[in-house]
Amino acid sequence: MMLLDKITQDLNTYLKNNNPIAVSALRLLLSSIHNAEIAKGQKLTDEDILAEVAKDVKRHKESITAFEKGQRMQLAQKEKAELLVLQNYLPKPMEEAEIEQIIDEVITRTKPESLADMGKVMSEVMAKVAGKADGSKVAEMVKSKIVKN
Repeated sequence: MMLLDKITQDLNTYLKNNNPIAVSALRLLLSSIHNAEIAKGQKLTDEDILAEVAKDVKRHKESITAFEKGQRMQLAQKEKAELLVLQNYLPKPMEEAEIEQIIDEVITRTKPESLADMGKVMSEVMAKVAGKADGSKVAEMVKSKIVKN
């Protein structure tokens, strides 16, 4: 089953089960997917849809941080609930050891001389872990490994 079909089917299920949080999250996601299709000028692949899900997850995480900082706990709780719904569509996150192994392979191959070469390493690592690891965490790991070398 295509990912878009699964999302649409889940939306219908949540509508029937009267789950307003999940309905809200999936409607926003479907809207993002629709806008991305318009921008691209064609139907999105499952990889493109996963990228949209990841963007929405990141947006929700940023909103949670902002709402908590502003003492808006009810809104933060709503965002957290929507985030849980969206995370069901992302692939299982990679283990830290797997990410470290990929970073080590790329560093061995590219031989960065300083932090100025971090972008070169990051682009290769992120291509391999796309959608399966948090970019900021990967950047932190890459930076610490480059500094050690």
